[in-house]
Amino acid sequence: MKLDYKRLTGQDYKAGCPAADGEMVVDTGAALEDGDDQVDPWNVSSSSAKGVDYNKLIVRFGSSKIDQELVDRIARVTGKTPHRFLRRGIFFSHRDMHQILDAYEKQKSFYLYTGRGPSSEAMHVGHLIPFIFTKWLQDVFDVPLVIQMTDDEKYLWKDLSLDESAVNTSPAFYRNVVKVQKHVTFNQVKGIFGFTDSDCIGKVSFPAVQAAPSFSSSFPQIFGERTDVQCLIPCAIDQDPYFRMTRDVAPRIGYPKPALLHSTFFPALQGAQTKMSASDANSSIFLTDSAKQIKNKINKHAFSGGKDTVEEHRKCGGNPDVDVSFMYLSFFLEDDEQLEKIRQVRHGPRSSRDPAEDR
Repeated sequence: MKLDYKRLTGQDYKAGCPAADGEMVVDTGAALEDGDDQVDPWNVSSSSAKGVDYNKLIVRFGSSKIDQELVDRIARVTGKTPHRFLRRGIFFSHRDMHQILDAYEKQKSFYLYTGRGPSSEAMHVGHLIPFIFTKWLQDVFDVPLVIQMTDDEKYLWKDLSLDESAVNTSPAFYRNVVKVQKHVTFNQVKGIFGFTDSDCIGKVSFPAVQAAPSFSSSFPQIFGERTDVQCLIPCAIDQDPYFRMTRDVAPRIGYPKPALLHSTFFPALQGAQTKMSASDANSSIFLTDSAKQIKNKINKHAFSGGKDTVEEHRKCGGNPDVDVSFMYLSFFLEDDEQLEKIRQVRHGPRSSRDPAEDR
C-alpha cells in the first residue's frame, strides 16, 4: 500500500498525512494490487465480505478521517447532537471540514451542494443517504443548498435517454464550466478518471459540469456577484475524483476550494462487496416498493453471513459485520442503544425470533 501511495502521489507514505493542498492525487480507481478495492464514480467492488476497506481508501485518496475530535467540534459549534451518520462512521472522511467550521464560527457563510445521477425511474434507499445527511446539515447550519441532476452523465456512460437532459443552463454556470475546461488538461483527467483513447469527448468534458456548482458565482440568483462563498459537498466517496480535480483547479480560476464530507457505500442486498445499484432490481430496494415487496426482497436476497443451517445459525449467531439486514439498520435506526442490543443478539446464540428480522 505504501509503495502504491508513492506511485500515485510521488511522495513517501506517512500515516495520517493526506496530500498537501494543491496536490492532485492521480488515481484511476482501478485495483492497485490483488485484493484491493475498485472505487471510482462508475464502479465499486470489493473482494471482502465486509466491503470496502475505508481506512486504505483514505490513504489512497489522500483525504482525512472524521475522528471523534471533529464530531465533537461539529456538536459544539452547532449545539446539536451529531447525526447518527457521524456517530457511526457512515460519513467517515473529509476535506477541509475544519475550515468550514472556522468560517461558520466567524459568521462567514457557506453553502451545500449535492447531486443525483438518475439511472432508473425510481430512487433506491441508498440514494437517500447523502440527501438525509445534507438535509440535516442544512437544518443545523441554516445555509443554502443546490442539487445537481446529472442525467447527462448517465447518458454518456450508460446510454440512457437524453430526453430529460436538455435543460436550460444559465450563462454564469456555463462560464464556470468553460473556465474549468480551459484549466484542466486531458492528461490530468485521463490520470484521474482512467479515460482511454476510445472514450467519447463527452466523458472527458463532463467533469467540468459536475465541478461548476462548487463555485458560488455559478448561482448569481442566490449569491449575487460574490465569488468567495465556500462550498461543502456531502457525497459518497466514489465521487471524490471529480472534486479532487475541482479542488486543484479552483485557486487557478480565483475560487475557494470546495470542502467535502465522504460517506461509505450503502450495500447491495447480496452483500457489501458492491453498492446498491438502481440498474439491478434484485440488488436494490426502491422507494416505490411496497412493504410486502421490501420484506420479500430481504428474505430472498439479503446476505446474512449465516451458518450452513438454520439450527447452526440460531445456535452460533450471525456476523453483524457482513449481515446486510443489520447494516441497513445501522443506517436507519436512530436509537444507538437499541441498535447495540440487536448487534449483541446477532453476535451470540439467539432465539428463533430475531428483532432485526422484524425491522
